[in-house]
Amino acid sequence: MSASFKEFNFGVPWEDLYGYSQAVQAGDTLYISGQVSHDETGAFIGSGDFERQVQTTFDNLDRVLQFFGASRGQIVETTVLVRNLRENFDTMARMHSAYCGDHRPTSTVMGVVDLALPDQLVEIGAVVRLDVQR
Repeated sequence: MSASFKEFNFGVPWEDLYGYSQAVQAGDTLYISGQVSHDETGAFIGSGDFERQVQTTFDNLDRVLQFFGASRGQIVETTVLVRNLRENFDTMARMHSAYCGDHRPTSTVMGVVDLALPDQLVEIGAVVRLDVQR
């Protein structure tokens, strides 16, 4: 028996440029690429504003979850990349905790020197189990 395979993309230029999907569902597992702070047209949001970038990035993560009919409670893992981690860790921790609520997925947060977009300060990816109900 083969697993179902479904992809999701926002239609932003860098999906074709880099050759990837925003998310791929393989069977009951959803793999979500690192989300960034952009609007529906791909325009970057929040230059110099870490908190706004995190909120917009979580909003984009929610858009991916919604497409697959998933909820935050089904996230089993997040990967968080942060520029200037020492400066931004407390804000990231507070916002990640608020986003997850009572649900506690595994999470890896890493400080990085740079990210793909010049003003980008954060990127958040996730793994979701669609067969888990929370």
